[in-house]
Amino acid sequence: MDNRIILTIGRQFGSGGREIGQKLAKALGISYYDKELITMAAKESGLCEDVFEQADERASNGLAYAFTMGYSYMSMFTPFNDILSNDALFKLQSDAIRKLAETESCVLVGRCADYILRDDPACLSFFVHNTMENRIQRIIQRQPVTVEQAKELMTKTDKSRAAYYNYYTNKAWGVASSYNLSIDASVLGIDDTVTFMKSFVEKKQSMRPPHFG
Repeated sequence: MDNRIILTIGRQFGSGGREIGQKLAKALGISYYDKELITMAAKESGLCEDVFEQADERASNGLAYAFTMGYSYMSMFTPFNDILSNDALFKLQSDAIRKLAETESCVLVGRCADYILRDDPACLSFFVHNTMENRIQRIIQRQPVTVEQAKELMTKTDKSRAAYYNYYTNKAWGVASSYNLSIDASVLGIDDTVTFMKSFVEKKQSMRPPHFG
């Protein structure tokens, strides 16, 4: 019987999506992956992490560093004319996400995981948003920026995430119909939002028909 719980979380910058993902994973007793997905993709592909970092959730050319410096592939230096495209890196990361989801229950944040795992019956997709005021407050609590700088950072990051998501999927980033559940974390607050999402997951699990491999 397939008892896996695979949860993907898209999120506005500063919405609390990462914190919610971490707390939800802990509440359900399953693993949590965010930046760790980059490490996994790098390890499995033999590429250095910097290459994936530069392209992380960016649809445009985020590989300027790699183009100028080259990258390590199986410990070999590869010059710029052989550089992997962002599309190739997305495929490598997608392969790592699918492999992970096949082997364990987990929460996956960002990186189009909902689209990559769209055919996996164990997967539930969420999108977390929040009020602008709450998002700004969260940003300035975590980074030494002014309110105006926080607004600019918030806008730029969301645009980058939207462009990445829209480019690699046939859906629209942040639009409710792209996910199983879109939730405003400002309504219940972080902890009660986690509790609500946990109940949602558990209800869905109870409705899943037995699957025998």
